[in-house]
Amino acid sequence: MVISCDKIKSLTTILAISIFLTASHCIAQDLAILKYKGGGDWYGNPTALPNLITFCNQNINTKINPKPQTVEVGSTDIFQFPLIHMTGHGNVFFSETDAENLRNYLISGGFLHIDDNYGMQPYIVKELKKVFPNASLVELPVTHKIFSTAYNFPKGLPKIHEHDGKRPQAFGVFHDDRLVLLFTYESDLGDGWEDTEVHNDPEAVREKALKMGANIIKYAFEN
Repeated sequence: MVISCDKIKSLTTILAISIFLTASHCIAQDLAILKYKGGGDWYGNPTALPNLITFCNQNINTKINPKPQTVEVGSTDIFQFPLIHMTGHGNVFFSETDAENLRNYLISGGFLHIDDNYGMQPYIVKELKKVFPNASLVELPVTHKIFSTAYNFPKGLPKIHEHDGKRPQAFGVFHDDRLVLLFTYESDLGDGWEDTEVHNDPEAVREKALKMGANIIKYAFEN
């Protein structure tokens, strides 16, 4: 069998990235917020991820840098992080370069959590087709490990904010049977992670959001 130079280069790149990601898991646990194009507010919920990190460090024995970084979807810096968080209300756009970079990151061991802060769903579904043309978002069953890895959610994704009153849904993209991307919809976990005074959520609601977030982080780190 003859393998083209381009194929060898691609495989070599992915192998190098995989080794780097493995080393990153061992050396440090840093998280990042994904900065994307299209005009959507990628910077929404500024206190959310720092609060989730604090909760995880205090409750599930993680040692995550308390200050999350910001990384652009097309940047090679993306490969420094075992988990990247993405949120927003509106438009999202991935260039072909962005999509290829994100795909390489995910198939090499990275994990992306996308939390719809309300209004993001139609845009992200379209753009993810650039990342994985032959894969679709599939709803995770309530028996999936992500709902029990640290805290038990027997009914699946918790409802944090009502918005349209629809049921919360967790969708995933799988590569070689590994969950590489989680899209949380009609739940708004990030709002529940924010400082208490931002949304005045009851403590029980914030606790549910933080515990589900801890499940996501623990699952991503262990898988």
